[in-house]
Amino acid sequence: MRSESRVAVVGSGLGGLAAACVSAARGHKVTLYDKNGWLGGKAAVLHEGGFRFDMGPTILTVPKVLERIFQEAGRDINDYLDLRRLDPQWRCFFDDGSRIDLMQDVAAMAAEMDRFVPGVGAGEGYKKFIGISEHLHGVSERFFFWKPVEDLFDTINIRANMNPGTLRDVLSLRMHATVASTIRGKVKDARLAQMLDHFVQYVGSSPYGAPAVLCAIAHMQTAEGVWYPMGGTRAVAEALAKLAGELGATLKPDEEVAGLAIENGAVTGVRTKAGTTAFDAVISNMDSVRTYRELVGGEVGRAYEKKSFEPACSGVVLYLGLNRAYPHLNHHDFVFSRDPEEEFDYIYRKGEPAPDPTAYLAAPSSTDPSVAPEGGEALYVLVHTPYLRPHHDWKKMFPAYRQVILDKLKRTAGMPDLEERIVVERYLTPQDIHERYKVLNGAIYGLASHGKMMGAFKPGNRSRQVRGLYLAGGAAHPGPGMPMVMMSGWIAADALDSDARGASAKADLSAA
Repeated sequence: MRSESRVAVVGSGLGGLAAACVSAARGHKVTLYDKNGWLGGKAAVLHEGGFRFDMGPTILTVPKVLERIFQEAGRDINDYLDLRRLDPQWRCFFDDGSRIDLMQDVAAMAAEMDRFVPGVGAGEGYKKFIGISEHLHGVSERFFFWKPVEDLFDTINIRANMNPGTLRDVLSLRMHATVASTIRGKVKDARLAQMLDHFVQYVGSSPYGAPAVLCAIAHMQTAEGVWYPMGGTRAVAEALAKLAGELGATLKPDEEVAGLAIENGAVTGVRTKAGTTAFDAVISNMDSVRTYRELVGGEVGRAYEKKSFEPACSGVVLYLGLNRAYPHLNHHDFVFSRDPEEEFDYIYRKGEPAPDPTAYLAAPSSTDPSVAPEGGEALYVLVHTPYLRPHHDWKKMFPAYRQVILDKLKRTAGMPDLEERIVVERYLTPQDIHERYKVLNGAIYGLASHGKMMGAFKPGNRSRQVRGLYLAGGAAHPGPGMPMVMMSGWIAADALDSDARGASAKADLSAA
């Protein structure tokens, strides 16, 4: 490679778009490919009957990641996006009929918890939990974020291992604990613990199996806030695509990459229906396991597929155009299951849809009236399900499970006449998600973050198997969720740029 390399980006999800922007801003000649007719991957949009639905991610946190990508090009994010802070961040509906709002301010949230369940110290427990979360966030910033990581050895400078501060940080990662046990050690009310469990749903994993370090997500949200880009999260994809184009990237929707050209263990190009095009490096925003299996192939692909990666959960998504909005809904809402242990056991151990699931709702019309005709609502409903198993036939399973979801909303979320208000309805099943986005077994969030010791680690951004191949997206480090996916794109592009400049420097020295 050289400092102005020819770079192909495979897949235009938010990670791929971020990688394209950063690579182009660093002076590389970028071509971005996507199999679909739009750019943005899961951050797609559905227009129907006067309603507009974000089809994929709907919650934007840690906006400084986006800001850093635009700063790479010397651009101001405010010239591209209109971000609005949302507070309360979520409204929570519990099976017993109780409700509470999650607020950004820790002291105000603690006081609200004490009102919600007086006399048990819930507010003080929450403050202690956020203290743990803040510390874990700081450790994550030092060890995991903004650098290519594949395992524990990538996170620690071996020369600094004897540094007491480093050892203290490693020990404080709470490798003996899960997210659920950490939360319940501080917050004793079952409903409030269930609310806090759901930070880890950003990464599509069970709080009973996810490592405690992922409690850091709670502090990221309290410190940085929850934001809505006017025009929906689709506006983020459009802003990144616009920036990439302005920086000279060639954007190729409707052009699928079928494989990589590899010689002597190094990438030399990509293969499409049009033939093979030469490139110095490739950033794949396709699922990491499928990248090795389908794009790399051969012995390397087969060996990588044998690694014990578990897909994260999938989901059923309902897009419901309502002729009348529900004023008691917040912009973001969780309608919780009656029994979280049962719910997560079904999804992550039994591999079957939960009989009484938690539903996430986005009801954005109160923030952005343009999503629906006046007085209506573009209601987005997501229920997590297992990733695809061989016996799952969602064409047969969907009608009954749709009714389970609607009955849950009618019963627990105060929406008894929901079905009478629906005038537009579309949906995605795990099979649809698998086929539409080239993810692994329909997994929305890439790979599961399970295991106390290694659950936080994902495939590294710099391939150890193929020179010149880099990985971005939810199935690569640092993992899923809008900010992390975009950070993965930045990391992949930064690693590529570092390698290219290092190679150029060596070539210059050789020439001299």
